[in-house]
Amino acid sequence: MSQHILIVDDEKNIAISVDYLLRREGFEVSVAHDGEEGLRLIREERPDLILLDIMMPKLDGFQVCETVRQDPALADIRIVMLTAKGRDAEKEKGLALGADAYITKPFSTRELISQVKALLEPSA
Repeated sequence: MSQHILIVDDEKNIAISVDYLLRREGFEVSVAHDGEEGLRLIREERPDLILLDIMMPKLDGFQVCETVRQDPALADIRIVMLTAKGRDAEKEKGLALGADAYITKPFSTRELISQVKALLEPSA
């Protein structure tokens, strides 16, 4: 069974390109275009990993991350912040709220795939 990744990003071009990239690597992919839709899909689909933008309508990525981490039923889902917000303060906040990794845009596709695979590997 392939692993499921949810992309939560309001920039459609980014979502489309990351969706294509992940499907090419054999992942099952869903896409949400704002924080509320993302949270709904997280609860419905229980993805293995979430690629989460910060600046989005309705709920920002920090709010989504915090909500997921506070819900015991969802707390084990891996979260990668994928955002243009690259300042140290934002990165520290994202990691403090429970993100497993933080990648800034523009990003290397190789780095993204490598990070996703590393987070989804079963623990030895």
